[in-house]
Amino acid sequence: MTPALAGGILLIIGAYFMYRGQAMYSILVYFLADIAWAIMSWSIGDYIGLTFVIIGMMLGFLVFLKMHFGIFVKDLRVKEENERF
Repeated sequence: MTPALAGGILLIIGAYFMYRGQAMYSILVYFLADIAWAIMSWSIGDYIGLTFVIIGMMLGFLVFLKMHFGIFVKDLRVKEENERF
């Protein structure tokens, strides 16, 4: 199994977890997919792609930490005091 195939399968699994509303599991699976893509980028010598994958992994890890500690805003509705229109 190639790293690209493993990353694609992990993306499908992560999307399924997100569909089920289990965002924490989804982020962990996406992180594993990013590791597979980082291995693939490293093996073919695509260092610019590897840089972008690492940046995405860091941002995903920050989201995971925010969700884990409960400081992630889970609601997309804007509070009335923040509305300026």
